Amino acid sequence: MGSLNQRARTTSGRGILPFLLLMALLAGCEAKSEEAAAAPPPPPEVDVVNIVAQPVVLSESFTGRVEAAETVELRSRVSGYIEEVAFEEGELVEQGDLLFQIDPRPYQARVGDAQAELAQARSQLAQAGSEAERARVLLGRQAISQEVHDQRQSALSNARAMVDAAEAALQTAELDLEYTRITAPVSGRAGRAMVTRGNLANADQSLLTTLVTIDPIHVYFEADEQAAFASYALLSGEEPNSLKIELGGDATRQFTGTLDFIDNRLNPNTGTLQFRALLANPDGRIRPGEFARVEMPVARLEQALLVDGKAVLTDQDRRYVYVVDENNLAQRRPVATGRQVDERTVISEGLAAGDRVIVNGVQKVFMPGMEVSPQTVSAAPAADAQPAIAARED
Repeated sequence: MGSLNQRARTTSGRGILPFLLLMALLAGCEAKSEEAAAAPPPPPEVDVVNIVAQPVVLSESFTGRVEAAETVELRSRVSGYIEEVAFEEGELVEQGDLLFQIDPRPYQARVGDAQAELAQARSQLAQAGSEAERARVLLGRQAISQEVHDQRQSALSNARAMVDAAEAALQTAELDLEYTRITAPVSGRAGRAMVTRGNLANADQSLLTTLVTIDPIHVYFEADEQAAFASYALLSGEEPNSLKIELGGDATRQFTGTLDFIDNRLNPNTGTLQFRALLANPDGRIRPGEFARVEMPVARLEQALLVDGKAVLTDQDRRYVYVVDENNLAQRRPVATGRQVDERTVISEGLAAGDRVIVNGVQKVFMPGMEVSPQTVSAAPAADAQPAIAARED
């Protein structure tokens, strides 16, 4: 009986010990949880930029069209049947290349007639000259009357006039024969042949084909009166003015052109002024008639403040940014925005140079006055960079 009681006490002691250890462990975990709950979370990290004032050239976007520097509607100068079309439609041709050949035989015959008439006129001139010289000698001897002498001198003058007329007729016939070979007046791209072999081409009427030059090529666009006069101060210098040109609404087809013409008067019907940009096109890929969008500078700001567009937030019709103060607290700052410069926005009011603006991690700021851990990133271009081009404000 005594052994049974002793065994019971031993078993009871063994069960109490694990229980006490479990209670101690739970008490330690609870203490740690309370300590962790009492410690505040670290402030969230955000990227900030130091606002720097820099020169910015403001530009506006205008719609334009590509046109060839030279466009030629090729017409025949003489009438005749087309004997040969000597070019490939749509291909490049060089100045002087043969494009059309009109049947030359009728004109060769006219050249032969003109040559014969000239020879006859020269023969008559030689005879009239001889008779006039003989009359002059005889008049000196008083062997003929003055009237006969004057008649022979008049015949000499008529013979000379006949030679001049025959020479002019020969030149005309030779020109007509030359015009049967229709050559390219400029180098460029040929259009389709409007009159083909065997068809009649009428002088100065029948359109044979068109030629357009391809390099360089022109881009014409028009600016409203306000933008035109605002840009005049920037564009009136002697230095060439570069313009950014996008073709066909394709962002991958962006080129740099040079402004080379400003019209001398406003269009009274539209109130716009026409501009022209010169664009290199050595490979001929740019075709006349293409739609173009031209960025033209209209003003220059010597001290502009720019921030990343992602930093500008909107609250109904008001815009604001978060600025980190000297205590690393995020403060809401209302701003007035201007034009876009690539992915950045011009800030016209609300910021000053040196302000630290949150550009990444704004979603981590739940309320104004919240502490943050700012990480400074670079956003401003190098000091020797060219002024940025700002697009028209939406």
